[in-house]
Amino acid sequence: MRLCRFNDNRLGLVEGEDVFDVTAALSVLPALHWPVPLGDALITHLDKIIPAVRDAKAGAEKFKLSDLHLLSPIANPSKIPAAPVNYLAHEAEAAADPATFHGQQVAKIQNVGLFLKSCSSLVGASDGVEIAHPERRTDHEIELACIIGKPARNVSRADALTYVAGYAIGLDMTIRGIEERSLRKSLDSFTVLGPYFVTADEIGDPAGLDMLITVNGETRQHANTRDLVIDVPGLIEMASRFYTLLPGDIIMTGTPDGVAPVKPGDEMVCTIDKIGEMRVKVYQA
Repeated sequence: MRLCRFNDNRLGLVEGEDVFDVTAALSVLPALHWPVPLGDALITHLDKIIPAVRDAKAGAEKFKLSDLHLLSPIANPSKIPAAPVNYLAHEAEAAADPATFHGQQVAKIQNVGLFLKSCSSLVGASDGVEIAHPERRTDHEIELACIIGKPARNVSRADALTYVAGYAIGLDMTIRGIEERSLRKSLDSFTVLGPYFVTADEIGDPAGLDMLITVNGETRQHANTRDLVIDVPGLIEMASRFYTLLPGDIIMTGTPDGVAPVKPGDEMVCTIDKIGEMRVKVYQA
């Protein structure tokens, strides 16, 4: 199943280029009261949402996907763990250009582990990416985003994929500089997720997914998740050793080589096998 969040926080069932407004399915979610539990309620109760969505489709209004304002399909993650230099070709690319990538920050993921991105940086495909510091270089980084489906703590690699609710395309936008990654990658709009959420059963094994990003029609990054240094099960195992992963948490699995700058007016088109295509515009406020 493919679910999107669109316009004024409507819930959509995506089938090809059509979207059915199944917001009525949200009535199965329990009422929330302060303090609101950590985690995304939609993903926490996905087992109830899925049959409710099927029921709601019968009388649902239908739209074209291209006509909608697509928000992040995950609204309330408790955290966004991210994997640095998780493709060997990107590691080599960074090591070969210390002026851009700052040599002291290029280290093997097995040694440096993960970093966290701010949840306030999360936006959807139609929200676009804001260039907040035009005097500095801002790069695109396409990634497979893995969405956790249930609490995960000290998970073994063998069991890791049973904790996955689904996947989406992720963009980990980055300002180059000497500051810590978490600062440079957590600006507003610097985590783009979309175009929708695809349940894990539609993806199967997340290894072997081809990914591509173009900017204004020019190919920038083209790789495959089979080349991840630490694959999706390994990343879940690593992350869950340090903190409890909660429903809706988004693991950004790392970007391949070919990262490059963008500027206001550019359009990024991101594609990942079995997920789809996400169009994201770059602007300056």
